[in-house]
Amino acid sequence: MKAIWKGAIGFGLVNIPVKLYSASQSSDLDLDMLDKKDLAHIRFHRVNEDTGKEVDWKNIVKAYKYNGDYVVLDDKDFQQASPDKTKIINIDHFIAEEEVESLYFETPYYLEPEKSGEKAYLLLHEALEKSGKAGVGSFVLRSKEHLCILKPYEKVILLNKIRFAEEIRDTSSIKVPKTTKVKPTELKMALSLIDQLTTKFKIDSFKDTYASALLKLIKAKAKGKPVKQAPMKVTHRKTEDLMSMLKASIKKAS
Repeated sequence: MKAIWKGAIGFGLVNIPVKLYSASQSSDLDLDMLDKKDLAHIRFHRVNEDTGKEVDWKNIVKAYKYNGDYVVLDDKDFQQASPDKTKIINIDHFIAEEEVESLYFETPYYLEPEKSGEKAYLLLHEALEKSGKAGVGSFVLRSKEHLCILKPYEKVILLNKIRFAEEIRDTSSIKVPKTTKVKPTELKMALSLIDQLTTKFKIDSFKDTYASALLKLIKAKAKGKPVKQAPMKVTHRKTEDLMSMLKASIKKAS
């Protein structure tokens, strides 16, 4: 596994040299894009808009349009904008993790200590574990600042990128019914159903069944076998009585 970032955790006056590794991987099938006519691979090219010629990666730069002109930026510019944040994950304060809404969580990463920071790393890991708290900080990754929380996960420190408040859209444009009222009997029945279906969360019990079903279909098509389409079951109709549906759900769950 290759480190995607190297720097340090800033914990008060203590700096802990670390490497950042991706903690997740895709379970998607690796599908290629082909031309329908002859199944030739589709390639995407980086083309100069004026000349129509392909441009090599080494000749591509990033730029920002300012007052009608482009200002070209290089790696040094991104570092100089905020030298500390490009190299340090500075823990500003500590919180109870449940204070952060799941809406804000983005991408998980593992932090691995460099040899010179092993003792301080273990100290922070144990302190987070004993306190039950998570550290909140920010750092720059790939020319963008990210807010993050640090918490113990098994024997490592897990860094989870979280979104800034301005990155979350307002809910005012979402249409929800204003006049419909929930009947007390229906609410009681819904709460009963929730209570019956409540269990401890076990992530291992969930599998990416779509990817395996798709692979099964691919293998059948490769062998020339006909693919049967399973009929969709309509589980809710507007005209049906909600109470009877809740009762049937509870009966099924018991």
